[in-house]
Amino acid sequence: MSCPVIELTQQLIRRPSLSPDDAGCQALLIERLQAIGFTVERMDFADTQNFWAWRGQGETLAFAGHTDVVPPGDADRWINPPFEPTIRDGMLFGRGAADMKGSLAAMVVAGRTLCRTTSPTIRGDWHF
Repeated sequence: MSCPVIELTQQLIRRPSLSPDDAGCQALLIERLQAIGFTVERMDFADTQNFWAWRGQGETLAFAGHTDVVPPGDADRWINPPFEPTIRDGMLFGRGAADMKGSLAAMVVAGRTLCRTTSPTIRGDWHF
């Protein structure tokens, strides 16, 4: 059985997004959000990429996060390579899985699910 949250998290983990090099994480998230009707404005600051995405009108619900990860350190201390997502004992391992690529994937997939399963007019203003 496939899980869209795990699949998107794995795609994000495969991108070694050591700040300021985003390694394509932002582009992937923007692509997913635009596909479900979000308007996206890129907001780069110096050499750091950012974006603001929104959909709807009304009360605001904001999802916030970051795609950069800390350097993996000594590769010999990793059981698996840090940027190769691995599922072991029912858990997903890889740099950024917990902070915060897994959370970003869950937010985007939840947004997609809500857009597909609710009426065309969703009350509120969603922001990423």
